[in-house]
Amino acid sequence: MSGPVRVLIADDQALLRTGFRLLIDSVPDLTVVGEAVTGEEAVDLTLRLLPDIVLMDVRMPGVDGLEATRRICAHHAAAGTRVVILTTFDLDEYVYAALRGGASGFLLKDILPADLLTAIRVVASGDALLAPAVTRRLIREFAGRDEPRPALAEDLSGLTPREVEILRLVARGLPNPVLAEHLGVSVATVKTHVRRLLAKLGAHDRTQLVVIAYETGLVAAGEGRFGPR
Repeated sequence: MSGPVRVLIADDQALLRTGFRLLIDSVPDLTVVGEAVTGEEAVDLTLRLLPDIVLMDVRMPGVDGLEATRRICAHHAAAGTRVVILTTFDLDEYVYAALRGGASGFLLKDILPADLLTAIRVVASGDALLAPAVTRRLIREFAGRDEPRPALAEDLSGLTPREVEILRLVARGLPNPVLAEHLGVSVATVKTHVRRLLAKLGAHDRTQLVVIAYETGLVAAGEGRFGPR
């Protein structure tokens, strides 16, 4: 990426928007390109400004942050934009709805300033980001469901056996270097497989791959890093 990461802040609280702007603009590799007060405004500004990252609050007047995230991630013009949900509300239904809507990260507003800057950089580089506590809640969300899982053959039939294996490991939260070591391949090869998975499954990023892996029943809550416990 050439130039600083371009960030749009969507939050209905002026004080928080100002704080985020001052923090983000304090470093040379990040810059704020706009601010939105409502979800509707966040969508409009995203499509007009095409930022790299949208910091999206959940609770805003009118269209909320979850619906705004869904609209942004579904729009072809915003294919290069990543949404990070940033909220004070640590609720399971927000996590799941945000990830289903295409969010690339979910963080709480009590995050340390340096960690927020790191989170923006991580997501801008193409990786997904979830706080460990959020990941655990996501897994519990899937574990608590009673509806039957769809057949794997129907959902993942276009994947090679190697791609299915990598999808399973990605869903366990393993970073590329650990994946590469486990599979006995290079990090570059892992990245190639992940890119193919994203394309074949129509996923926005690695977070979406995790959702797909759970929803298809490829992995289940309670599995360890490399398989069932």
